[in-house]
Amino acid sequence: MSRTRTYRCLNCLDATVTRSFDTSHLSRTCPNCGSFERFANEAVVERFESLEASPPADLDWERLERREKLLVAERLARTDKEIGDFDIVGDGSDEADAGAGV
Repeated sequence: MSRTRTYRCLNCLDATVTRSFDTSHLSRTCPNCGSFERFANEAVVERFESLEASPPADLDWERLERREKLLVAERLARTDKEIGDFDIVGDGSDEADAGAGV
């Protein structure tokens, strides 16, 4: 029997689907909230929730938008990246901001 993966709706965070393949996310209509949404790999969602509960000291976590936080969580959960590999890049309004970006 092949291993299955669980994916969770990023809109409502309640609905889940199970698939026999492993990818970072899939897009589908959520049976719970009705939106056409990304369903993220459960490992990504768990990493996101862990970072939300205990934000990393090395990264200005609260400054990131939800989409950016999910991207960081995805890279941490599914690659060999570590939190120190990320820098926050300014939006151009603050010349002091610099870095490699999220």
